[in-house]
Amino acid sequence: MERLIGRFAPHLYAILRIISGLMFFLHGSQKIFGWPGGSLGQLPMLAVIAGWLEVILGALITIGLFGSFAAFLASGEMAVAYFIGHAGKGFWPVLNEGELAVLYCFLFLYIAAMGSGIWSLDAVMHRGRRAA
Repeated sequence: MERLIGRFAPHLYAILRIISGLMFFLHGSQKIFGWPGGSLGQLPMLAVIAGWLEVILGALITIGLFGSFAAFLASGEMAVAYFIGHAGKGFWPVLNEGELAVLYCFLFLYIAAMGSGIWSLDAVMHRGRRAA
């Protein structure tokens, strides 16, 4: 299997980064803008801050601009979200409804370690510096 899809690893990683960043962006835009499918209600200040972080960091991860830094901050936000919003409801994430926060936390930690990869503004800027 590695021979079959392994050669596409950089492309699949880029798709993973783009889709996860976009999903994170949408998660925040639902809180802040009521889109898609949200309702604009009164949110606690912590949720407003989280929403703006998700919009901004999700956009940066999606386009691959300062990808490692943005992903590291997003990973930290998800760790905080898990411990503030879910861990108090029990140990297992699948029972305390925190599995998405845990998954995002470790996914973004991986992206922070790997960088933005191909199909990113970071890669374009790196090529530009190398050519100069």
